[in-house]
Amino acid sequence: MAAPSDSLSVLDPALVPQLSVSNQTYRVVVTPHRGGSTVRLHLTNRTRPLPMEIGRVTVAVASENGAVQADSLRTVTFHGSTSATIAPWSDIVSDPVDLTTTAFGRVSVSVYVPGLAALPTEHFNGNATSYLTLPFAGDHTGATTSDAFPLRTTAVPLVAGLDVDAVGVSSVVAFGDSITDGYVSATILGTPQEPSVVDRDVRYPDFLQRRIDAAGAPFSVLNAGISGNRVTRDGFIPQFGPAANARLQADVIDKAGVTDVIVLEGINDLGIPIGASADEIIAGFTTLIDRLHRAGIAVHLGTILPASNAIADGMLTLPYSPPVRQRVNAWIREQRLSDTVVDFDAALRDPANPDILAARYAGPDNLHPNAAGYARMAEAVALDRLVGCR
Repeated sequence: MAAPSDSLSVLDPALVPQLSVSNQTYRVVVTPHRGGSTVRLHLTNRTRPLPMEIGRVTVAVASENGAVQADSLRTVTFHGSTSATIAPWSDIVSDPVDLTTTAFGRVSVSVYVPGLAALPTEHFNGNATSYLTLPFAGDHTGATTSDAFPLRTTAVPLVAGLDVDAVGVSSVVAFGDSITDGYVSATILGTPQEPSVVDRDVRYPDFLQRRIDAAGAPFSVLNAGISGNRVTRDGFIPQFGPAANARLQADVIDKAGVTDVIVLEGINDLGIPIGASADEIIAGFTTLIDRLHRAGIAVHLGTILPASNAIADGMLTLPYSPPVRQRVNAWIREQRLSDTVVDFDAALRDPANPDILAARYAGPDNLHPNAAGYARMAEAVALDRLVGCR
């Protein structure tokens, strides 16, 4: 899953310029958490005010650097047609495709856009490398080598998800911001992204999936994180996506087989910019929980991680944010609205200074965990409390 965030990015998280114009092909690399023999694709135009013309789509098992395994290449159809038009503000789902995939095995989705490709809907922070042709290069969805794809991005254009057909399997959605998204900064400033984590699948939902697999539970984890996301209002910039409640239906409730959701939001309400009160954040959580319960989904509410020594969401918000975060976390621990509480804060904070991340778990910006921190977050989730694991 790659939750749609925006259509306005000119740079990806690695600060690489994005070049979407017309008559070009996108080769988007995705990593399903579950293997199978039949898949279907979700393509998105959810944040674009214009129709998106799709000329042809293929799917294949990915090889190195944008190449694909030739014998796995399949043409994708939509209601029997090899082309489609996605209406403004909309998504489409493909027909089933016979393709054998493996858990954590990379899959390439190649999408040819013959008309105007500018402002494609994207998931801003993909933490994985995808590829593009130059504008006006034409249809290269059938190419098995990477020669036609000189451009790279760590955003995820056009592809919102991949479903694998499975019987007796349920889904847990990890719903949150950049910490769910798996972002790690290369610097104390919070940007650009740390290149060593790209293509490594070291987000906390990835580690959680590995724990579930080791336990033999028939359960798939969907990552619905959007970097910069907030509970109380839309993102401070378009790349940070719509507010949590605004995207809850599409990014959680409508997902196939969902039984559980882990919610980890709130730090950006405190700091981008300063403004949200504890009462506002608590009211937002209360609404989220009520809507999810009415949809029959179990809610596991996470405490907000500390960040007082970070620049963003930390030092720039002192002395406001630590006491507000502590008040919200106290409410999360004491409330009985959610089915369970996942105490991410207790798992990662420094015992000597509970307002900062422990050094062994902190990334360079002291806001986002490193890979060890994301692994620790996954360990904090009680598998036996997830409905889909019972």
